[in-house]
Amino acid sequence: MIRRKPIEEDDESPDRWLVSYADFITLLFAFFVVMYSISSVNQSKYSDLTSSMGTAFSGTNPTDGRSGNIKNRSGIENKIKGQPSSLIKPLPLSHLYSEKLRRDRETMTNMGVDLSNTLAPLISEGKVRVSQNNRGIRIDIHDSLLFSSGSAELADAASDIMNEIAAEIKGNQRQIQVEGHTDNTEIHNAAFFSNWELSAVRASSVVRMLSDAGIDDSRLSALGFGSAQPISENDTPLGRAKNRRVSIMILYESQNQEDSSLEITPQKISKP
Repeated sequence: MIRRKPIEEDDESPDRWLVSYADFITLLFAFFVVMYSISSVNQSKYSDLTSSMGTAFSGTNPTDGRSGNIKNRSGIENKIKGQPSSLIKPLPLSHLYSEKLRRDRETMTNMGVDLSNTLAPLISEGKVRVSQNNRGIRIDIHDSLLFSSGSAELADAASDIMNEIAAEIKGNQRQIQVEGHTDNTEIHNAAFFSNWELSAVRASSVVRMLSDAGIDDSRLSALGFGSAQPISENDTPLGRAKNRRVSIMILYESQNQEDSSLEITPQKISKP
C-alpha cells in the first residue's frame, strides 16, 4: 500500500498584505500632516525665526519695546548676567564688521574731541560747531570767519582756522567733503548769478586752502548746496546767520575703496 505524501503547510501568512497596507497608510498620513503644516503659518514661530536670524546677523539681543527689558520671544526675561544674547552665535564676518565699525566710530570720536579742544575759543563764541553723525565728524564754520558778505575770497584770518583744522585731520587718509551753504536771501551780482554758485565757489576755496595746508588732493571734494539744507529758520537774522556756513565733513572709512561700477549698454526693447 502506497502512503500519501503529507501536504506541506504554507509558511507565508495569508495576512502579510496588511503590513504593506499599514506602511502605505502611515506614509499617506505623514504626507497630509506635512501639507497641512506648510499651508498655515504660525505667526509666533515665524516671529521667533525672524528674530533669531536678525540676532545671528547683528549680534544683538531683541528688546521688548513696552518694558525696555531684554527678553526672548517666549516671554522669559533674561536676567542672568553674562548670559549670551542668543542661542545662535553671530556669524564671524558679521561680528568682525561690527567690531570694525565700532573701532572706526571710536577713533572718529577721539578726533572730534581733539578738534573741539583746538577750536574751543571759536566754539564758545558760537562761530564753530563740531558734531558727529552717521557719516562722520562735521565742522560747521560761520561764513563771517572765512568770507566777507557776498564774496568767495577767503579772508586773511581764515588761514589760521584752516591750518588748525588741517593739523588735526591730515594725519589720516579719510575722505574730506567740504560743503558750502547759504541762507535763502537770493544773490545776483556780477560774480554770482545765484546762491548755488556762491556756495560752490566758497566750498572750492576752502578745499584749495586745505590742499595748500598739506592735505592730499585725492581726499578732498567740494559741494555747493545753496540754501537747500538749512540748520535754522530763515525768518530771523540770527537764523539766517547760522545757515550761512561752510561745513567740513571727515567721513567714515569707505567699505569698498575699489570702483565697483557696472556699465549699462543700450538694449533693444521689444514692443508688443
